[in-house]
Amino acid sequence: MRVALGIEYAGDAFEGWQTQSHGRTVQDALEAALMQIAQVPVKLMCAGRTDTGVHATAQVAHFDTTVRRPLEAWVRGVNSHLPASVGVLWAVEVDEDFHARFSAESRRYRYVLLNRKIRPGLLRGRVGWTFGPLDVDAMTKAALCLVGEHDFTSFRAAECQAKSPVRQVHSVSVARQGDYVLFDFHANAFLHHMIRNLVGSLVFIGKGRRPVEWMAELLAARNRTLAAPTFAPDGLYLCGVEYPQRWPLPGGGRIIAAPQLLLP
Repeated sequence: MRVALGIEYAGDAFEGWQTQSHGRTVQDALEAALMQIAQVPVKLMCAGRTDTGVHATAQVAHFDTTVRRPLEAWVRGVNSHLPASVGVLWAVEVDEDFHARFSAESRRYRYVLLNRKIRPGLLRGRVGWTFGPLDVDAMTKAALCLVGEHDFTSFRAAECQAKSPVRQVHSVSVARQGDYVLFDFHANAFLHHMIRNLVGSLVFIGKGRRPVEWMAELLAARNRTLAAPTFAPDGLYLCGVEYPQRWPLPGGGRIIAAPQLLLP
């Protein structure tokens, strides 16, 4: 039997998604809790491996098991064995050809950036921060060149293991809500550190350190050393994974957190 899970977590409590020997990752916490219910080891596969400090409101994962339990046990039962910073939202039985990563058609991320003179206190670790004024219109114009299929080598981490740097970006938007600037990205998939590198370069443009045209120049250059430094993970949220509607998943396969949930 294959079971798909919807998961949310605060990434500042973990050292990323992927399991490590020290056991301080989201995958480690979930697999330990699942084993308490299954009474046998369980291996999870997720839609997108998040880095240390990156959060998720709509992560999707699946596991295989020969153990029969009510679906509620994979939710409430598992949650009773999890730390407060991670929770299972739903569980659905799926066919064995479903794969949380390879069946996904696209992912959505949001970066929440606090833009004021004073650093965050209450929301430390949950939002990014920059104190200089930002030109949202300039950042919006700069982001337009990112839409479409492109080689994103200039925004790819050196340790990225993806076979190809080419990604199809469906949309990018930048909007201000009070002291917060929200960056929304929708693509078929993302490279390691791709969003944080894009946000870093957009902030350079927003501060007037580079012109709007710089983003297109970076994209064409395919050279990571020319772009801005990688931005902090604090404000980054995986907030949507989309699947073909034939899967019996919540929302007809469109697992997207309501945007207001990502506003402080």
